Amino acid sequence: MEKASSVSRRTFVAGAAAASAMAALAAAGCSPTQNSVGVSTAKEHAEPADISTGTWVSAACWHNCGGRCLNKVLVNDGVVIRQKTDDTHEDSVEHFQQRGCNRGRAQRKQVFAADRIRKPLKRSGWAPGGGTNSNGEMRGKDSWEEIEWDEALTLIAQELDRIKTTNGNKAFFCTGGEIGTVLNAYGGYVSNWGTGSYGSWAYTAGTVGFFGFSPDNIANDRFDYKNCDTIIMLGLNAAWTSPGSPIYHGLVLKEQGVKFIGIDPFFNESYSALDAEWIPCYPGCDTALLIGIAAEMVRLDAEKQLIDWDFLNKYSIGFDAEHMPEGEDPAGNYKDYLLGTYDGIPKTPEWASVRCGVPAEKITYLAELMGKDNKTAFLASYCLGRNQQADNAPQALMALGAMGGHYGKSGHMCGMAPDFNAFGGGPDVYSSGSSGLESVPNPITDESICNIELWKSMLRGTYNYTGNSSSKRKPGVIKPVDIKMIWHSRGALLQTCDDQGNGIKAHRKMELVVSNASFMTTNSKYADFILPVSTLWERPGGFLIGNREMCVMYTQVIDRYYETYSDQEIAKMLAPKLGVDGEAIWPISATQQFYNQAAGATMIDGKGEEVPLISFTKEEIDALGVDGEPQDGYISFTEYKEKGVLSVKRADGDVYTHYAGKDWVDDPVENPMPSDSGLFEIYCSKLSTTIKEFGYSEDVTPIPTVYYGPEGLAGRYANGDIEAGVPSEYPFHLYNPHYLRRSHSVFDNVQWLREAWVNPVYVSASDAKAKGVKMGDTVKVTSPHGVCLRTACVTERLVPGVVGLPHGAWVDVDESTGIDMAGSDNYLMGSNCGGAGVSGWNSQICNFEKHSTELPPDVELPLLVNYDQDTFVSAGQRR
Repeated sequence: MEKASSVSRRTFVAGAAAASAMAALAAAGCSPTQNSVGVSTAKEHAEPADISTGTWVSAACWHNCGGRCLNKVLVNDGVVIRQKTDDTHEDSVEHFQQRGCNRGRAQRKQVFAADRIRKPLKRSGWAPGGGTNSNGEMRGKDSWEEIEWDEALTLIAQELDRIKTTNGNKAFFCTGGEIGTVLNAYGGYVSNWGTGSYGSWAYTAGTVGFFGFSPDNIANDRFDYKNCDTIIMLGLNAAWTSPGSPIYHGLVLKEQGVKFIGIDPFFNESYSALDAEWIPCYPGCDTALLIGIAAEMVRLDAEKQLIDWDFLNKYSIGFDAEHMPEGEDPAGNYKDYLLGTYDGIPKTPEWASVRCGVPAEKITYLAELMGKDNKTAFLASYCLGRNQQADNAPQALMALGAMGGHYGKSGHMCGMAPDFNAFGGGPDVYSSGSSGLESVPNPITDESICNIELWKSMLRGTYNYTGNSSSKRKPGVIKPVDIKMIWHSRGALLQTCDDQGNGIKAHRKMELVVSNASFMTTNSKYADFILPVSTLWERPGGFLIGNREMCVMYTQVIDRYYETYSDQEIAKMLAPKLGVDGEAIWPISATQQFYNQAAGATMIDGKGEEVPLISFTKEEIDALGVDGEPQDGYISFTEYKEKGVLSVKRADGDVYTHYAGKDWVDDPVENPMPSDSGLFEIYCSKLSTTIKEFGYSEDVTPIPTVYYGPEGLAGRYANGDIEAGVPSEYPFHLYNPHYLRRSHSVFDNVQWLREAWVNPVYVSASDAKAKGVKMGDTVKVTSPHGVCLRTACVTERLVPGVVGLPHGAWVDVDESTGIDMAGSDNYLMGSNCGGAGVSGWNSQICNFEKHSTELPPDVELPLLVNYDQDTFVSAGQRR
């Protein structure tokens, strides 16, 4: 890659992508065949690279897969010419290498992408003053022009002043970060909250006493997994979601003789790699499955002694009539619900099978495996809680584990183990220090919109206020809201939030939309200004912690890329234009902030004591140009900088050994669970009462029960009648598996990954046959909320009745038809919420059919911003 240089003013496009020839799909993996287009011709590949000289630098791989693996780049005269991953020590089970995945190894194709924005862009049709001057309907369709930084920030500041004068600070919406800090000092803004990846884990887990929602606490240490006889995985796919070291641990366990079972709509790559027994199920129906297993354990207990009654009686409340909370009706206990004592409906395997898709005999099989004498780990991903009807799901899993006594001891686990915590839990060994900056609180403390209604609230002018976070909640109150400005200061909210179709409409209603971004992301397509941000490769350094045994320290790789700035630098430039003292907010440099984090970093040493992590000499401090004092630590700054990563070498029985819940089991009084009782609350009136007070649902009960939202399983059937089984207009369940091309939505523009991972729609072979769809056909997927086109991957690995649309593709709407050509999952999703404000991403319904349009492979589509070409396609020419 050539060094950064200035560029001339140009005009660009933010519309949908162009059409050309269709992709050929390989039958086995739904990957493209080799084609003549190849990959992006990035400049670092223009000539053979000289790898005999240069310096290897620890480069951040910071995207939200949870892996945080080691990524090193070879830099020669300011040019990145090679990448590699962890080779700092020999690889072993005791001391595994923190190896990166295909996404991390393609990182330089993101940092040096041809479509990376180099200078501020302003939408051509926007003008200051609000009203028709904003020309909001052209957002997502308009052309763009480059402008200077001072002009961009001056126009933005003037509009902020105008909107504040006319409407007040509650007309501002911002996603936080450094821009949020400036706006806080400027009088504040309306914020948002959501349950995000955690789903119902965010509120339910802590309320019922299920360890809180930290996966650090719910699973045992990785060295104990080998003591399990069976590991049951519910919706886990570390091979795709966090493909660094977690799946390696699984492969080791397979070699050690551990049996794996995968419960999932899709026989995914993790199950395949681990030779797991696949038990197909419907997405979003886990509560019914867990209830069915629990009921079968009760039925079989007299014969097979499956239930650990001592554990249930000591550590939980509400399982049976004799252990109900004081003042509650004994008839409301969980055991009698399972038996159907009062409602007349025994929750038999046959009852559960209709509601979750798992065959009845497999439910009996799982019930026997969960017996108290079996060393079983039942581990779920976050997806368990990302459904309309999932408010009781973590509670149902907790109850199941309690019935078998699977807590606080070797070889027994029941809980959550997603992403980088797959096959290993426990507290982090390493932690970084504070940056040394003081926070600036938001003065607006009585406004925050839940993501499930964020966009609709902006359109209708009212919303349900339930507090300012997913865990600290209040009874719902309907309040007015009138947002005039959206600032996407971080994240990918328009892409990853619920109800994307209404999100686009909301953006077109605004008077001003600003996006800090490196690319023409979904946030940016529908903005008025795009402020180009630097990547972590261009900043002094920082720390990334993935799995508990490692810590990456990354450092600066390259100088500033063209005219990009960090979010903090942008905020400091904006501050004086708003009359805010930026120097008071950020009195120290970014390098000083990095040093403070390093100097304050700690680790748990081999004796179990917390000690300083990094030693500094005066020479090292002076070389950084910061203020500080020499100190002793576990490793010198210079050595750590060269290595890039630290990880501990493990051994059986070492100080890092962790059994989830052991402290609580040993002394529940001194180490209570976070519930009001300090115990597992299988009956929790607080859960039911508070969620009903939020105002999103009246269906949540004190014990785990099955109820249905407007979509999900019930939505697949006419009048929601599952028993009758008559298909509705949308007879398929639509779910959104994480995909190896992206980390959520990040990397979706990287050409290497677009070529290797074509982003199809997965349909089962039997459903495809019934619809006349073959491998590689274009498929039209329709939901109550939107329509998209994708090429079909026909597979036996997907349960019939389910359609899989990979998560995270950047929406690409054909404005003439309203059809998304990219397969954005949230374009097909509405506000499908659970009672605690849970985003119901796995509660969608759809239909699909063969479509005549031929889609080109994504890798062949022209870039939305391309500095390497002299001409640019306008939005109108795209279709």
